[in-house]
Amino acid sequence: MNTEDVLGEFRAAGALLEGHFILSSGRRSPVFMQKMFVFQDPERTARLCKALAEKVTARFGRIDVVVSPAVGGIVPGYETARQLGAKAIFVERENGEFKLRRGFEIPAGARVLMVEDIITTGLSSRECLAAIARHPGEVVGAAVLIDRSAGKADIGVPLVALASYFVPDYAPDEVPPEMAALPAVKPGSRGL
Repeated sequence: MNTEDVLGEFRAAGALLEGHFILSSGRRSPVFMQKMFVFQDPERTARLCKALAEKVTARFGRIDVVVSPAVGGIVPGYETARQLGAKAIFVERENGEFKLRRGFEIPAGARVLMVEDIITTGLSSRECLAAIARHPGEVVGAAVLIDRSAGKADIGVPLVALASYFVPDYAPDEVPPEMAALPAVKPGSRGL
């Protein structure tokens, strides 16, 4: 599956939105990928995550545990773990910081993969990886369905992206006039 195939899945699900969006990083973008429109379709989600799992296996080999950030990463993390034959767990925010909760553990010696839905600046991924680093196990890398930075976001570990798609994003005071004229919408889940 290549970038156009992945974007085709997002388009078919009505998940590529245009307007003025406030991203989880606080930056602004004319495009928002409402991945939950994709994830509401189990067959579509399985196709995407199977392709991601194949790329992960080719790059990293065996994976024992997949860890994802809540909320947006839970579904692709679970389905990618299922495709890999690995366990799926997630981190949640507690007092603003990602932590493993619910009794989740990473065993010593486990080969760990962090799975995200979409990366723009990599902030949530870096926060998730910092939480994982407080536990035993070896983080072998990370995987994402769509890298909106087209390889520019540095998350500190090797990254496998199913699709690489550059979408401009702006500081709030640098938004182009035509975008600034539109109402700003914050559709993400970072505050949860």
